[in-house]
Amino acid sequence: MTASPTRPMGRGSLQGTIVRRALKPLLWIGALVPAAWLVRGLLAMDLGADPVKTLTHTTGLTALIILFLTLTVTPIRRVTGFDALISLRRPLGLFAFGYATVHLLVYAVFDHRLDVAEILDDILEHPWVLVGFAAFLILLILAATSPPPVIRRLGGRRWTRLHRLIYPAAGLAVLHFFWLVKKDTREPILYGAILLVILGARWLPRPTRRIAGKPRRGPG
Repeated sequence: MTASPTRPMGRGSLQGTIVRRALKPLLWIGALVPAAWLVRGLLAMDLGADPVKTLTHTTGLTALIILFLTLTVTPIRRVTGFDALISLRRPLGLFAFGYATVHLLVYAVFDHRLDVAEILDDILEHPWVLVGFAAFLILLILAATSPPPVIRRLGGRRWTRLHRLIYPAAGLAVLHFFWLVKKDTREPILYGAILLVILGARWLPRPTRRIAGKPRRGPG
């Protein structure tokens, strides 16, 4: 929907247009590139000497990166006043959940042949599997409660409190990565540092806006 030609487009309408016509298409393209690369590699049998390891690492890392991008929406919105960015959180969160699901399926199918008892033993025996599975369960809950009808049923306040679980989910995902690597921990430590920066950015001051010469706090 575009603004009427007889009056200038409002700020909200302009932001919505930018998100709808530019940022959302870019989000979809960027989020699907790793999946397309993996599918091409599988079809061409070109995923390296250990295709399962490539699948596991790529899907897990992509889920983590998209999860971090989901967490950055609120700080960027607070600092810039670009309120329409809020509509990107749901697709980003669902893409993160999608890649996490594939990551779990690769582990369950190729490492344990869908043997539930064996998987449960592995979860209880190895801490990195336990925290990774805990992070996935949180993402599952968040994905299940993301449709608008569920949000209305829960109520805005309860839904907001519930979806703050995304922060421990991200922390558990980083811990899963750290324990899984064992030797060269530089990469998971880097992601842990990035997570701390993202969490710290939530405390940045909101921009002020002026109306009739008086400063006013921006929304969000």
